Amino acid sequence: MKTVFLDLDGTLTESSPGIIASVIHALEALGIDAPPPEALRWVVGPALIDSFTRLGVPDPAEALRLYRERYTSVGLFENRVYDGIPEAMDAMAAAYRLCLATAKPHAYATRITAHFGLNRHLAHEFGPELDGTRNDKAELLAHALAELGLDPGACVMVGDRHHDIDAARAVGMASIGVGWGYGDAAELGHATAFCASPDALAARVADVLG
Repeated sequence: MKTVFLDLDGTLTESSPGIIASVIHALEALGIDAPPPEALRWVVGPALIDSFTRLGVPDPAEALRLYRERYTSVGLFENRVYDGIPEAMDAMAAAYRLCLATAKPHAYATRITAHFGLNRHLAHEFGPELDGTRNDKAELLAHALAELGLDPGACVMVGDRHHDIDAARAVGMASIGVGWGYGDAAELGHATAFCASPDALAARVADVLG
């Protein structure tokens, strides 16, 4: 069965409020002046340990601990499913195996998909471990392919950031960049295909996978 790997943040859900507020919480707890929320949208998608490093935090691991302090109690569900995503998943699930492939730790991602009822169409959910194992998206996809015994030529990765597109290319998989998340057109330009809105996603997957 052909398989669609779906990113979570910026693809299935609009998760920036909880993530950004938790990043600001971590920075302020460390005595670091935080940028305004609108200047932190780029932190949504990549592994947060890398984002804290890019922010110049002296101890990214401690920042991540402080981030999780707020995120696991409050930020996790400061989140909403994008309009049209449930219908898109309904349509895709009729023809393809759907799997989650997210840079969010698996322990958090599964709570979110269950909370919003998105897990009912997900055959498998892949995400890094809390200790950072498989933080790299290409490594995560390679693990998923091996775990399920899949041919990458029969799969597509759907995501909103270049990390999704780069990872798909690294494992020999097609990709679809989506225009409603946190990436811009420039970083999605090397995707196999582009989708502007959730209501067009099922058709775009069919164009790529057949």
